[in-house]
Amino acid sequence: MLLFLFRRLMQGLVVMFVISLISFSIQDNLGDPLREMVGQAVSEAERQQLRDELGLNDSFLTQYGRFITKAMQGDLGTSYFFKEPALDVILGKMPATLELVFAATLIIIFTSIPAGVYCAIKPNTLLTKAILGISILGISVPVFLTAIFSIYLFSIELGWLPSYGRGDELVPLLGGWETGFLTADGLKHLILPAVSLASIMLPLFIRLIRSEMVETLSTEYVKFAKAKGLKKARVYFLHALKNTMLPVITVGGVQIGTMVAYTILTETVFQWPGMGFLFLEAVNRVDTPLIVAYLIVVGGVFVVVNTLVDLIYGLINPTVKLAGGNA
Repeated sequence: MLLFLFRRLMQGLVVMFVISLISFSIQDNLGDPLREMVGQAVSEAERQQLRDELGLNDSFLTQYGRFITKAMQGDLGTSYFFKEPALDVILGKMPATLELVFAATLIIIFTSIPAGVYCAIKPNTLLTKAILGISILGISVPVFLTAIFSIYLFSIELGWLPSYGRGDELVPLLGGWETGFLTADGLKHLILPAVSLASIMLPLFIRLIRSEMVETLSTEYVKFAKAKGLKKARVYFLHALKNTMLPVITVGGVQIGTMVAYTILTETVFQWPGMGFLFLEAVNRVDTPLIVAYLIVVGGVFVVVNTLVDLIYGLINPTVKLAGGNA
């Protein structure tokens, strides 16, 4: 276990280094940050002086070396727009994004598992065909169209749910973070964005669970369990589902990390004040320190999630040796 964690730590450091290098190298192609900072009324001499003060005229290696040195101390730069450390600005928006991803994950788990299992054990029913048909439609429709349609139907036409924001009733947590999970108003604001975000991955998981379940039901040990006279529910949900979930967990960990990046479109449509919405604002303002910090933070989320998934997979499946050659 310790050897596995050490190897994952080394791999994670290499991945983060590559992400930081790529993120830092593209910032010059995003535009001139001084245009947004000082406008058009500042003379060219003053612009050059400000560029010297910000270190923008230094060579790439000099700028990157300075950035890495500060990053190792937890400083990812200072936002040009907010005049605050970029990492602090992102961490201030992170609770909203994590809340959205967590809610979407719950929807995926509690919808895809029963739907996928049902489609596997009842393959010829009308409901199964409807579920699989809808899942194909869900894969084909972009998330922003799902979000816009849900706003039109449930907010404009029916007036059941709010169409933007997190609501005004947020409960403070440790570290100054706030959540809407604990209030009725917060949950009402969360439903449409969470469902829209979940619609990206939900069809994938339904079909994945169904295909894995069908394969598992054809194995010898499941047939033996049925021959012993065990109840069908026990065979399906204890013997078959446990082995079905192993590849699902592996894919799920990667996809949950991907949802953090996919929140950009969802947060933009619903004006959800999270990291994705902040990232688009940073791009529009050419706030390069904030853009680089966001990419590094999201990359770090991917590394952490994938490491946790590998650990969980190893705990669930004892045949996997975390510290061995199959890790």
